[in-house]
Amino acid sequence: MAIEAKATLLSEIEHDLSTELTAADSAKVLRVLADRLSRYRLDRLEDNGETSDDLLDAYLSALSVSGRSEKTIKRYEYILGKMRDAVHTPTRQITVYHLRHYLAGEKERGISDRTLEGTRQCFNAYFGWLWRERLIEFNPTANLGAIKYQKKEKDLYSDVDVERMKLGCKSQRDKALVCFLRATGCRISEVTQLNRGDVNFVSLECKVLGKGNKERIVFLDQVAAMNLKMYLDTRKDDDPALFVGKRHNRITPHGVRQMLVKLGERTDVQHVHPHKFRRTTATNLIRRGMPIQEVAKILGHDKLDTTMQYVVLDKTEVKHSYMKYAS
Repeated sequence: MAIEAKATLLSEIEHDLSTELTAADSAKVLRVLADRLSRYRLDRLEDNGETSDDLLDAYLSALSVSGRSEKTIKRYEYILGKMRDAVHTPTRQITVYHLRHYLAGEKERGISDRTLEGTRQCFNAYFGWLWRERLIEFNPTANLGAIKYQKKEKDLYSDVDVERMKLGCKSQRDKALVCFLRATGCRISEVTQLNRGDVNFVSLECKVLGKGNKERIVFLDQVAAMNLKMYLDTRKDDDPALFVGKRHNRITPHGVRQMLVKLGERTDVQHVHPHKFRRTTATNLIRRGMPIQEVAKILGHDKLDTTMQYVVLDKTEVKHSYMKYAS
């Protein structure tokens, strides 16, 4: 089998070289290759009937079983499927050079370094899982280093921004939404899934179903609770959703984003979007002394590193803390 495989390989190489080199140069290359190959055992890989799609499907199924959100699974499916189609190579034969070439091509297309780093992390998770499951013989991402990108300082809503947005709301629902997002730091997907029964106005608590179907409790301040109750008192529908749209059915994340964009335009508040509320809430809690472990619990983070990415501390605060603890 080994002799047949080597002969076939040399024949294929000879055919490829004939289009690139002269007959004399091609013969020299083949002699060197034949000499080198004579020192190794070589077998042609047999097709075991398992395709790249099978491996990707197995990985996506593992993500589903582990409780990853449908949105996350779809993102991995898109990124990995796009790469697989581009490299035109069976998964088991993909090397770090294939992945680097693919990422370089994406960079040439104008994809940002931040997005490329997210793509690299997706590759790392996928091939790392395949290697741990012994579905591939080597992990091509083992030497695929992180991609550096410029980290821009993210902005927050000031207290004045929040008051301007509240004054600029055209309905009690919009005002209640702004106050709810500001108080709880919930993801927009979590807010739009909430039902009336999830809110306890006595204890000022709200039961939230977060990523990976993980349930947690978030809290309302007095202002958010008051505005939310005022909004619910205006409702004449029997929809269980906590927030509804104009047609009295559950509001969508897209609907909330559109409302916030228009609100920002009316009030001249810059970059109004749901996630900015989440970042503002996390930062304000940290500034007021809440332990980061508790902030992480409110945000629904498993890792403190993730929570720290939401916290924005200005240079004045850092300098003040330094002078306090260093002297």
